Amino acid sequence: MKGITALLLFAAWTLALMLTYVFYRTALVMSGQKRADSWTRGRPTEDPGFVVRAQHAHMNCVENLPIFAAIVLSAYALGKPAAADGLASYVLGARVAQSTVHLIGVNHQLVFVRGTLFTIQVALFLYMIWELLP
Repeated sequence: MKGITALLLFAAWTLALMLTYVFYRTALVMSGQKRADSWTRGRPTEDPGFVVRAQHAHMNCVENLPIFAAIVLSAYALGKPAAADGLASYVLGARVAQSTVHLIGVNHQLVFVRGTLFTIQVALFLYMIWELLP
């Protein structure tokens, strides 16, 4: 998979996670069950666990998408797309797996798996950067 394609899919995955909780909350507002200003950041919520985990998984993606984008776009700008193309699909796979595990639950074993998948992504980021250095 080309790095640009993986980058676009990473962005699409980030949006899909966001829409998970946005659709839930929009339905509550439209049905009159909640006020639109009920979800102030940092305030406790009564949302189901899955919705909260979807929001957290989305924020994890938001934190890492700029790094991935900078690496992939730098590879293309530097005329070294192979530095991103070879590993970008693995970054995407590890990110989707990490988010999926996050959606499943937050017990000790699942958090360990998520941490491992995150570490894989960071290692791949560092390796791609190394490959791009002059």
